[in-house]
Amino acid sequence: MKKVLSYIKPIKGTAVLSMILVLLAQGMTLALPMLMSQIINVGIQNKDLDYIKRVGLIMIAVSALGVGISVLSSYYSSKTATCYGKILREKIFLKVETLSQADIDRIGTPSLITRCTSDVQVMQDFILQLIRIIIASPIMLVGGTFMAFFLNAKLAMIIFAIIPVIALLAFVVVKLVMPLFKKRQKLTDEVNRYLREKLTGIRVIRAFNRTDFEDEVFSEKNLRLSGLVMKFSRIMAVLLPVCIVLIIMALDLLIYVATKNIDAMTDVVKIQNSVGDLQAFVIYMIMIVFSVSMTAAMFVIVPRANISAKRITEVLDLEAKIKDPEKPLSVDESKKGTVEFKNVSFGYEDAESSVLSGIDFTAESGKVTAIIGATGSGKTTLINLIPRFYDVGEGEVLFDGVNVKELSQSDLHSRIGLVPQKSFLFSGSIRDNLLYGDENADEERLALALDVAQCNEFVSALPDGIESSVSQNATNFSGGQKQRLSIARALVKKAEVYIFDDSFSALDFMTDAKLRAAIREKISATVIIVAQRVGTILDADKIIVLDEGKIVGEGKHGELLESCPVYREIVQSQLSEEAFA
Repeated sequence: MKKVLSYIKPIKGTAVLSMILVLLAQGMTLALPMLMSQIINVGIQNKDLDYIKRVGLIMIAVSALGVGISVLSSYYSSKTATCYGKILREKIFLKVETLSQADIDRIGTPSLITRCTSDVQVMQDFILQLIRIIIASPIMLVGGTFMAFFLNAKLAMIIFAIIPVIALLAFVVVKLVMPLFKKRQKLTDEVNRYLREKLTGIRVIRAFNRTDFEDEVFSEKNLRLSGLVMKFSRIMAVLLPVCIVLIIMALDLLIYVATKNIDAMTDVVKIQNSVGDLQAFVIYMIMIVFSVSMTAAMFVIVPRANISAKRITEVLDLEAKIKDPEKPLSVDESKKGTVEFKNVSFGYEDAESSVLSGIDFTAESGKVTAIIGATGSGKTTLINLIPRFYDVGEGEVLFDGVNVKELSQSDLHSRIGLVPQKSFLFSGSIRDNLLYGDENADEERLALALDVAQCNEFVSALPDGIESSVSQNATNFSGGQKQRLSIARALVKKAEVYIFDDSFSALDFMTDAKLRAAIREKISATVIIVAQRVGTILDADKIIVLDEGKIVGEGKHGELLESCPVYREIVQSQLSEEAFA
């Protein structure tokens, strides 16, 4: 909690101002009952109209000032809480950006979303309540108690009979609610994870006519979450009504004691001007019990915020497994564009066996190296080791002659142009997506990238050309168009090494061939291609064949047909579908 609360420092001035305004507003509130008492005791009893007007005007002025201060207090407290939420979300987002894929996998994307939204909202609400209740309640409690004892110490003792009951009630509520809140956050993570998966795969769900089944599964998960929230809300809802009942009971007791002998009221309450002071006493008593009730509510709000703070701190304190070296090395310019794997082995965390083992090959500078193999053979995992999305378990990956662990991640990534297996475009325009590769790219560079990626034909046919909008998830483009635009974005970047992770799978054979020919002709860089189709890699300078995480063949197409049974099986399985030369 302490670390998360420390992020309020940048807005400390606004927070302090909010607290001062709260104190002033409470002071105004405490003054009003006494002024009203004076009007009744002095003005009305003595029939002094001028006194009534004079004190009445003071009451109006104090009330107006109190309202103004309360409005300012609400504004600045809301501003403080909102800015605090913004800072927390920013801290989490920036932290996640520094994490490796392995780090993100440990917590899970849905849980990270929940922590960045729901948990931050809980902390934001806590700060708001901290200013409005935790600061105000003690002032109201102390001030009201002082004024009540000032009027009549004997009657004020009634208050102390109620406070222990409210405190006990708050303790019981905390014990009941806290386990529920922990479970609620976990269920929220689960629902978010389910929603993310099913919305992403909605086409598959419809294609297999599983909508009704998924509806039932979601309803069950949603019902569990909503049922828990309802249980949580019911328990919380009990607190305030019970406190109100206690207030009413206390008032009944007070009135009973004060009016037990109405003819001798002055003797009983020991107040010179009993009617006005009794009314003021009742109001102060309501203030005291209400402030105690609000303080009791904080016994629920604080532990709840503490749980969210721990979840946020877990992210902020997460030590990234992949870090930059203290003294990064510079690349060997004589080996520029060269990627080497030296006896590399790798396994995912908690995996029973290694995904890759004994990987040893070199992607030579300026040449095309292809990687092929059956599904699950480790192709994507292998190329993810080059930009250090994961670190090797054994061996080393060299980039430009230097171990990738000895390079700064920024320097390493600036030298790589990556097109992931799943094409992803950002919402905005085509130009915005291309400039993501290099924000300083000129029109000539953009035009070259579109030309090489075979995008000119469909981009020029759009009403706004390169300025045409890209919808969220690029739903206004076909799979092949998204793939080509993703390739174009990578080509805009003046990279030493381009990595294409099965990035030609949605292209027809003719477009595939044209694109690869254009890359070889117009792009001077090392190219690493992961492919499922043999036709995509026929003209590669070197083909690496993977099988169950191991290299079982290395060479050109003709050589592998003779020397590698696995490659020959892949080629034979596709011969009836592909024609190649």
